[in-house]
This record gives sequence, C-alpha cells and structure tokens, in this order.
Amino acid sequence: MKAFSIDRYGKKNGRIVEVPTPEVGAHDVLVQVYATSVNLLDSKISTGEFKLILPYSFPLILGNDLAGVVVSVGPSVRRFKPGDEVYARPPQERIGTFAELIAVHEDALALKPENLSMEEAAALPLVALTAWQVLVESARLKQGQKVFIHAGSGGVGTLAIQLAKHLGAFVATTTSTRNVDWVKALGADVVIDYKKQNFESVLQDYDVVLNSLGADELEKSLTILRPGGQLISISGPPTPQFAQEQRLPWVLGLVMRMLSGGIRRKARKKNISYAFVFMRASGAQLDEITTLIESGIIKPVIDRTFAFESTADALSYVGQGRSKGKVIIKIK
Repeated sequence: MKAFSIDRYGKKNGRIVEVPTPEVGAHDVLVQVYATSVNLLDSKISTGEFKLILPYSFPLILGNDLAGVVVSVGPSVRRFKPGDEVYARPPQERIGTFAELIAVHEDALALKPENLSMEEAAALPLVALTAWQVLVESARLKQGQKVFIHAGSGGVGTLAIQLAKHLGAFVATTTSTRNVDWVKALGADVVIDYKKQNFESVLQDYDVVLNSLGADELEKSLTILRPGGQLISISGPPTPQFAQEQRLPWVLGLVMRMLSGGIRRKARKKNISYAFVFMRASGAQLDEITTLIESGIIKPVIDRTFAFESTADALSYVGQGRSKGKVIIKIK
C-alpha cells in the first residue's frame, strides 16, 4: 500500500512510499482510508517539536485523523464489521492515517456521522475530541459561564466555539481582520481582531481560557481570568501530572515540572488552576460527538482539500498557521 512517511525530523521532508499492509490484532479494525486531515500536531511531530513526549521511531507514517470503510476486523472485535463507514483519531502510539490502510484499535473508532461526507468526517476527530476533552471533561463548562478561546478560526477553535455555545457558555475569541465576521457566524459572542486590539485589554472575569498559542498569550490569559478560573492549554507547557498520566520516565517528569513551573506559580498566586491537555483517542466520546453532528449542532469547517500526492504541500500549508478550519487530504 501507499503511505506518506518521514525518515527524520525536519521541515519539508517526507514522501509517498510503498509499505506493507498493517497487521491486524485481535481488537483491531483494518480501515481503508478515504480521507484524512492535517493538524498542526502533524507539522509539529514532523519537525520534532514533540519528540520529548512522543518518542516515535523512523520511518514514521504521519496522520492523526481518518474517515473510511472497514475492510476486516480482528477475532475479538464485536462493534464493527466489513463495510461499516467509520471515523477516528487513532491512539497516539499508532498514528499513521496518511496511508491507504490503517489498523486501529476498536476502542478508538466510531461509526461515521450519516449526514457527512468522508472528507467532512475526516475533518473532525482530533479537533472535536480536543474541544470535548478541554471543555466538557476538564473544564466542566456550565451554562452561563464565560470562556475565551484563542485562535477562533483554527481547527480546534472553530469546533470549540460551536461546542461551547451548545453548552450554554458566553464565548469570546480572537482572529484576524478578514475572519471576524466569519468567526461570528460560528456563534462567538465577542470576536477580537488581534491586529487591532489586545484581548487582555478588552476581556475580564472569564471562567475558562482554552489556549492553543505560545507563552506570551498563555501568560496574558491569566489577567482575564477570575479567581478560581481555569487556564487550559493544548500547546504546552506540559505538567508533571501529564507526565504521570503518560507514564513517562521520571526524568521527563522533572523536565516538565521545570517547563511549567513558571506558569503554574503565576496561576497559583491568582488562585487560578493551570492544566495541560493532550488529546487522547476515544471512540466513546466520538459517539457522543456524532449525536451533536447528526443533530446539526456541530458542523465541520473545511479550508482546502489536497490530493494524496500533494500531502507535503498540505503539511506546509498548515504549518503556516493561516488555514480557516481544517485541511483535508483525499486518499481514495
């Protein structure tokens, strides 16, 4: 089968190669990939930004989202059968959706929403699960609370806005001038043009911040949170708790304690909690998200679609950080 693989960390590397068909374990489902999508995570993995917490070996097939059709199932699989249309974010230790076939543990899979195309479904798993695990699972966002979501026109931002509004929250976000009206249409109550205003000068007394940007934005986010508020970052720095959850070596736990020490101390002084969330695969949560999708509450937002042969171009485009929503790669 064909797959897009990298042999080393670095920018502008990777190529389509022939690789063996994946082996199917007892609880695995072999899926023919019809479409996948590119996340900023893929770009960061390829350049080595996450090699401390995601120690992959080479050659490495990239890709964290899929929509496709079940080809075969392992002997212990009961929830899926050949011919089922499915979508998923594979477990982090078994990524590789930039390929014609992938074997995925059944616990990570869900039936594809009936009202979506393969391309639309492929846009959702990683960003929808990220938004769910930050807002529902970690923040326990309640009706009437105020949430600030950085980068509202990005892949996670577009989904988080929709989910937060469904949960009954008041939503503020940032975007560039050309996207202000577009992001408002997603449901945001306040949209700050970051080219004209500083969010920390406009917002105050927020309950939750979802940070997906850098250290400057992370620290400024503390100033808009009320005492008792929650600062949740998906872009780091990772915490000692994360190291424990991932069962990383104790040395990495010490490194993460140092990396996050500054922001955790500053948060404590303001009676604010800081957490790092690294999205995990969950077919059960995707089932709940599917219900929202089929009810029309959450809709995928797609920027561009690339052919499989242009995967390197798609990665480069996403790495620039200017896409509105998700970038799709059509495999079949």
